[in-house]
Amino acid sequence: MPSTDTSTDLSATAFTVAVDSAAPMAAAGVRIPGRRLAARLLPLLAEAELLDSPAGWGTVATPVGAFRLEPVRLGRDLELLTGWMNDPEVAAYWELAGPAAVTAAHVRAQLDGNGHSVPCLGLLDGRPMSYWEIYRADLDPLSRHYPARPHDAGIHLLIGDGTNRGCGLGTALLRAVANLVLDNRPRCTRVIAEPDIRNTPSVSAFLNSGFRCSTEIDLPGKRAALMVRERALRNLI
Repeated sequence: MPSTDTSTDLSATAFTVAVDSAAPMAAAGVRIPGRRLAARLLPLLAEAELLDSPAGWGTVATPVGAFRLEPVRLGRDLELLTGWMNDPEVAAYWELAGPAAVTAAHVRAQLDGNGHSVPCLGLLDGRPMSYWEIYRADLDPLSRHYPARPHDAGIHLLIGDGTNRGCGLGTALLRAVANLVLDNRPRCTRVIAEPDIRNTPSVSAFLNSGFRCSTEIDLPGKRAALMVRERALRNLI
């Protein structure tokens, strides 16, 4: 089951407080509006650039239609997500089958977290048909299992309607979402994913959308294929 660390490392609020309380630095600081940020706080700035803006990433044209990400709202989306999580093909890998409370707890842990992960619906031609988690892989427990780089972005996804599986749709959407991440997060040099190696259709979709299989890694509950899409190779594969 995908897991994202929701422990509080540095919230945007905490960072704001740190900036506001930093003494002006004449030579060793970086100018921000109305303040100078001490050089010693630069690592905190890097960590504070979290994932709070997929709603503003806009709509992209894909070979299968117009696609966009919309952050989940539990009051609106819980019934839909619960139905998807109880699909046997989805439940085999996400392990969230059961009543709505199971799905709600999983999603709420991210919504109430500190911005390391943003759960989203994927809308194709205006219709919700997939679920995505866009997360900071370098701040996630996943980073203990591979040589993470600052600002690595991770992707979890599921195609909600079984009629949309096995027809190449996942490949097109994975490429689109990876491009959205790279276009909107200039510090991110690569997009990471870790599908279960038993999930052959998922691994194939990643490979066909420009990811490469870097290695296999053992994660809690699964052996995963570490999939990587490099910004530098974006236009080549």
